[in-house]
Amino acid sequence: MNDENATYPAGVRSGAWPPPRLEWNCAVSKSPASPVSGPTDHAPKLASRRNVLFGLGAAGLLAGCSRSMEMDLASIQIDDYTTGSIRPSISVDKQVTRPELMYASFTDEGYQLPEIPFAKVDPKFRRQIVVDPTGEAPGTIVVRLQERHLYLVQPGGDAIRYGVGIGRDGFLWNGRANIQYGKKWPRWTPPAEMIARKPELEKWRGGQPGGLDNPLGARALYIFKDGQDTGYRVHGSPEWWTIGQAMSSGCVRMINQDVIDLFSRVNGKTPIVVS
Repeated sequence: MNDENATYPAGVRSGAWPPPRLEWNCAVSKSPASPVSGPTDHAPKLASRRNVLFGLGAAGLLAGCSRSMEMDLASIQIDDYTTGSIRPSISVDKQVTRPELMYASFTDEGYQLPEIPFAKVDPKFRRQIVVDPTGEAPGTIVVRLQERHLYLVQPGGDAIRYGVGIGRDGFLWNGRANIQYGKKWPRWTPPAEMIARKPELEKWRGGQPGGLDNPLGARALYIFKDGQDTGYRVHGSPEWWTIGQAMSSGCVRMINQDVIDLFSRVNGKTPIVVS
């Protein structure tokens, strides 16, 4: 079939459909029947014996096919949430791999990041590569508040998708802006209005140093619009269990391991769309 005229299911790119063909390799060669010598009353016995042997051989081949099919299916992952398309479970991107590797404990800038119990994180909020649903230019960050997802658009029609936590009602910002700059293990200074709501934050009026307990986590990306600081950030969080929820003061929060990955991919003034 001509690929240019092919119709694919929604969200499935050319080349990703149909699914990988399973190689059965089950051809059974048939030898020409040998003439049977001897009295004709022996022919039924010989034919019966030949059929039994042939049946045993075919059963062995089919068992081999079954094992081969199981191995092929084990290497395929179905992503029902986004597209329902069949994709390789391990990406070609070395930083998007198995969750036990992506969310393992490691040392960063002198801080020992704890392991994330990824089994407690909804699979749709784990880092993964998906078909880009945004239509934005490669390099653009897109936050979809209702989905609780952040997309980093890639060349070739893909996007890296991360789960995020967002601001609760009354603390939401949306629009087009730019990431002006980013910081590693940033200092956090609560605004005066936040201190008024939470007097216990008074001790941090002058700023809380970066660290494992800092609300901004391991990285922060600062959102500017028309050259002015919006006061909103895309940042890490030690509270991994809040991903997928609406409970922040307006910023977009990520798992620390994910924001470190995003930070490593963002260069210069990156466009960001929050909708």
